Amino acid sequence: MTVSIRILITDDHPVVREGLAGMLAGQPDFKVVGLAEDGQTAVALHHSLAPDVTLMDLRMPGLDGVGAIEAIKAQEPAAHILVLTTYDSDADILRAIEAGATGYLLKDTPREELFRAIRAAAAGESVLAPTVAALLLTRMRAPAEESLSSREIEVLQLVARGSSNKEVGQTLHISTATVKTHLIHIYNKLGVADRTSAVTTALERGIITLDR
Repeated sequence: MTVSIRILITDDHPVVREGLAGMLAGQPDFKVVGLAEDGQTAVALHHSLAPDVTLMDLRMPGLDGVGAIEAIKAQEPAAHILVLTTYDSDADILRAIEAGATGYLLKDTPREELFRAIRAAAAGESVLAPTVAALLLTRMRAPAEESLSSREIEVLQLVARGSSNKEVGQTLHISTATVKTHLIHIYNKLGVADRTSAVTTALERGIITLDR
């Protein structure tokens, strides 16, 4: 008798949710147990349904994918969450992996690869799209002085949106002095001398994005 892998699908686009559900339903060992349109709903459904694997989009209204991953992992550290998104920037990948994602796939992944990834995630194996794995490997091999921490990326992301040091501090609940310290470290790591150059360089390297 085939053991079903219980799957929760999280995506803010109804067509994507229904399309994935229909596609996965064709696999004898898959059972879609829930559909969530945002991160908050995903957290609640994960708690009540206890799926084996959760497919998680990243950018959604309200609680985004990373926030949902963090909340789910706080409730259930052993949860298997597979990111399925269109975004492959360093910032997105790093935030998701650090939050505890089991794997990271792009939405153009062929269906057979997605099926294999779900089965692997259910078994607790890490799954990364080839382009994502390459980006992470490049980041790991980069000189330490060029690698920004997740906090530094958050600071720079806010700066890129036009936030002042005070506004950055309020958003991240840190002091203005701490924000300035982070910026100095960012300038040194990126080899730049000011905010504009830091943002430009980070955008060029895919470390941050402006479309979230």
